[in-house]
Amino acid sequence: MKERSGIEVKNVWKAFGKEQVLKDVSFSIPPGSIYGVVGNNGSGKTVLMKCICGFMKCDRGMVLVDGRQVGKEVDFPDSLGVIIETPGFISNISGYKNLKILASLKGRIGKREIRDALSRVGLSPDLKKPVAKYSLGMRQRLGIAQAIMEDPGVLVLDEPFNGLDQQGVLEIRALLKELKADGKAILLASHNAQDIEELCDHVKDLMEK
Repeated sequence: MKERSGIEVKNVWKAFGKEQVLKDVSFSIPPGSIYGVVGNNGSGKTVLMKCICGFMKCDRGMVLVDGRQVGKEVDFPDSLGVIIETPGFISNISGYKNLKILASLKGRIGKREIRDALSRVGLSPDLKKPVAKYSLGMRQRLGIAQAIMEDPGVLVLDEPFNGLDQQGVLEIRALLKELKADGKAILLASHNAQDIEELCDHVKDLMEK
């Protein structure tokens, strides 16, 4: 198995027209650590995460995930689990069936891993309710289950606590600490300062010049 090396962001710039969103951003996230990214709305947190995932191309600089350059050596890193913005699911089937369909695209995992991922985020694998009837918090839990179900070495999580009640926040914080202990490299964006303070080993403020 290829040795994990986490995320490396090297001198990344990204503009939309005349608006410079990312300005010479650099940091690295080794395995077994959580790195927080903060900044006001519009500061570029989601743009940065999309560049790391290969959903957007940076104008200058480079991103490496486990030593492979995103957009050049790999379009979407195999070792990456991601939740960016509101997760989209098929609304008229259950959460388990949604994950089963997603898992079939790569064929890496089976029923046991899907059930385990759902249980880890606090959802019953046997729940028959269609996703259309899920609460916002349940949808968010399902999105996190999707991100972790294939046991990725790197996680990019944009506002993973959105829609969760206080108990849900505590449960997902505990899960992220477990994933860190398992050796995952985790990039986390949260508007809640307490999430960042409690979970993150290092913090990057995109508003800092």
